[in-house]
Amino acid sequence: MKNLSTYLLVMFMIMFWGFRVVLTLMSQMGEGLMGIVPINMNFEIILLFASLICFVLIVKRKILGAALYLALYGIYFGGDLTNQISKITTGGVLTVSEMGSAFFSLIGIIIPLAVLVDLLLDKNRKAHPVDKKTDWFYKNEQFDREMDERADKNNYRTL
Repeated sequence: MKNLSTYLLVMFMIMFWGFRVVLTLMSQMGEGLMGIVPINMNFEIILLFASLICFVLIVKRKILGAALYLALYGIYFGGDLTNQISKITTGGVLTVSEMGSAFFSLIGIIIPLAVLVDLLLDKNRKAHPVDKKTDWFYKNEQFDREMDERADKNNYRTL
């Protein structure tokens, strides 16, 4: 993670994840947060744990993590968002809780999409991959010895 955009996106991901954890816990206690309840409680809990794995992969700059994160959140929040949009387009009126749910569903789609775009547009990820096992040897020119004519060439002769 070398870019400010990546730091900000990971921070937003964690804050949104924390909001979803609080929302799930409050829903389990029988209360809703601002009238918003999880769409599917079982899938929400699975999604919260799968998000942790995606966070690790995204921090390690793996596109698989961003694609998995977008797929999971797209499946979960996409259906709710399309239902809310279709209700608006047919002339229906949304309640305050439905508007809040649609807003957080939209955020649930925008953040993974932004993470995927950030990883795809990062040029340093492919051009300068980091390998800690070999970079210490190949990128430390100040420790290279200069050979001269007196250097031992390991050409020992037996008598």
